[in-house]
Amino acid sequence: MPTRPSKSEPTNGPRANGARTKVQRDNRRGSPDVVRKRRAARHFNELLAEVGGGGSKLDGRTEKRRQRMLAELREGKARGNGKALKPIDILVRVDALLALGEPLASIKKAAKPPRPVPATPDVVDGVKRLHAAYRFRPEVYAFVGIDERVVAKAGAKLGPSIAGRKHRGGTNVDRAA
Repeated sequence: MPTRPSKSEPTNGPRANGARTKVQRDNRRGSPDVVRKRRAARHFNELLAEVGGGGSKLDGRTEKRRQRMLAELREGKARGNGKALKPIDILVRVDALLALGEPLASIKKAAKPPRPVPATPDVVDGVKRLHAAYRFRPEVYAFVGIDERVVAKAGAKLGPSIAGRKHRGGTNVDRAA
């Protein structure tokens, strides 16, 4: 009685019963020539995208995140639970979009800034404490109705926020500073 070939034996070629299987063809996708061509084409596309494309392009995941944050600001609701965005959520999203390089004008199109909040001592104190903790960019506060004068009264310095950006010296600044 003929024995079956084990899983480790190749199945192409003659079998015990005399039948032949189809001979597997080489995979052109893995040939060194094709791999070299793909790499060269990718590199060429990246070079031209940097030169003519207006700078760095976001990867797919970051682009989806950018689109999601803009949509959430436009609708005023979080995507996951559908709840209305709180003022701190708006500040975080706007600051993250600015960190990704999104122009302020396009963020303003997505999220219209509300009416200005009156500059009471409580509001100034709240902005001061919030800025000490988060270091948002001063222009971000306008998206929750905080005027530039209130931000200046609170002592928020005009400069880059800490979240993910580098300090003038080129080193990362930690949040504890």
